[in-house]
Amino acid sequence: MLGLPASLASLAILLSLVVDAVSDPLVGSFSDNLRHRLGRRHPLMYGSLAPLSLGLYLLFAPPAWGQDNLFVWLLAMTVVTRLAFTFFAIPWNALFSELSDDYQERSILLAWRFGVGWIVGVSFIYGTYDAIFVATPAFPQGQLNPAAYQPFALVLAGIVFVAGLASTWLTRDQIPYLRQPTDEEARFEFKRALREILLALQNRDFLFLFLAVLASSVIIGTNQAFDIYMTTYFWGFSGEQLRFMSLTLFGGLVAFLTIGPLQRTIDKKYLLVGCSIVIMFTTAFPVTLKLLGLAPPTGSTALVVLVVSVVAVNAYLATVALIMFGSMIADTIDLQELKTGLRQEGLFNSAISFSAKATNGVGLVIAGLLLDFVAGIPAGAAAGQITEEAVFRVAILDAYVVPLGNIAWLILALKYSITREQHAEIRAKLDEARNQGAV
Repeated sequence: MLGLPASLASLAILLSLVVDAVSDPLVGSFSDNLRHRLGRRHPLMYGSLAPLSLGLYLLFAPPAWGQDNLFVWLLAMTVVTRLAFTFFAIPWNALFSELSDDYQERSILLAWRFGVGWIVGVSFIYGTYDAIFVATPAFPQGQLNPAAYQPFALVLAGIVFVAGLASTWLTRDQIPYLRQPTDEEARFEFKRALREILLALQNRDFLFLFLAVLASSVIIGTNQAFDIYMTTYFWGFSGEQLRFMSLTLFGGLVAFLTIGPLQRTIDKKYLLVGCSIVIMFTTAFPVTLKLLGLAPPTGSTALVVLVVSVVAVNAYLATVALIMFGSMIADTIDLQELKTGLRQEGLFNSAISFSAKATNGVGLVIAGLLLDFVAGIPAGAAAGQITEEAVFRVAILDAYVVPLGNIAWLILALKYSITREQHAEIRAKLDEARNQGAV
């Protein structure tokens, strides 16, 4: 919309990952070894909120510059926002791994986290399309109106600040019960951080999850970049129609309600892999119907119902899969403590965070190149200037070509070995060692 080609926009995001490559593991190690009256996690979470919110606002409200300056602005604001997010998200994720040692309760905690996230997230989606990205005579599809993004940025920054503050403040009563570093651990050193990173990668189960995230995030980043093109050009939805995407809330809520019974009957890795395989087929289903001429007509309520229904199903499956993944990471941390005596919640989550961001950035670059040079979507083009051939190519890439890459990370995830029974043995040994003062 601002005239910056998709390939340059995604390149700015990829370059910002150079900062992430250094900051993520260092922040994870620093958080693990931080000694403060507010614990290891909360000081960093409090301190990150103001720069994170400001960075988000400036990211979506750039000055009226030329293409070269716009690229520099995007790169600078992406670095600021990502760095601030690192100082919040890594301690925040580590906190969830510390709140419970129980195999099933960890998944329930994550389900609550995702449940609240879905409620707030879809409310935000509905509100922005209903009140900000509204249709005008010049922009019948409100999401294509550049002037709408500054108020969007202000609302986004405000909500993120309030949500982050609430999440930090409302967990402060848990600080006395969280593990604190010993006097020897409470020293941050760069060499020590490198040693801890190498030690973490020696954990076989963690390594497989780490590599799975590397592979899956490339696919996710590519598909995410295609989303706005698919909804705007392939499905032809207006801003008013897009607000009904908020109904995908029901998929997330059903996941929240069913996660307990599911986990009691199916092992975590099989839930993760099974849900991900089904998503590959459900994603392609409505696209296939339209390409075959079997879908409802463009602009119709029936088409909105079809797409929203499929997205809601995918939301359910993705939420279950993400909850299982987060819970599996927490279980590998227990195994790491048993083998090494170290609790590395921050470092483990920083490695996962970086691998996700790094390869997600690669996915965005791939999407940018595909959009520019394969699909042929021109920068700054109005809806009427996008050819049917270009839209068709985007749909083929999004629904069939890119998802094939999921096979690689699904194979890696199946190599994860910690079962319910093995985790119970790990916890019993840890509890015995702690009772004896050995850990």
